[in-house]
Amino acid sequence: MEQTTIKIEGMTCNHCKSAVETALTELEGVSGVEVDLKQGKADVSYDSAKVTVSDMNEAVEEQGYDVK
Repeated sequence: MEQTTIKIEGMTCNHCKSAVETALTELEGVSGVEVDLKQGKADVSYDSAKVTVSDMNEAVEEQGYDVK
């Protein structure tokens, strides 16, 4: 299992946090997501054999947020 932190711009409320958490947890290979609204980041545990950081960034961007 690997860990990465995704820096995210544009999250302003709990709905934003929830949208990002849901988008990431729905990806096959993601086993854990912790979104920090104040710091604008998501800490993700994942299996690199099943999902890439690029896949995760794309999932966040599809929700309307910018990945730094």
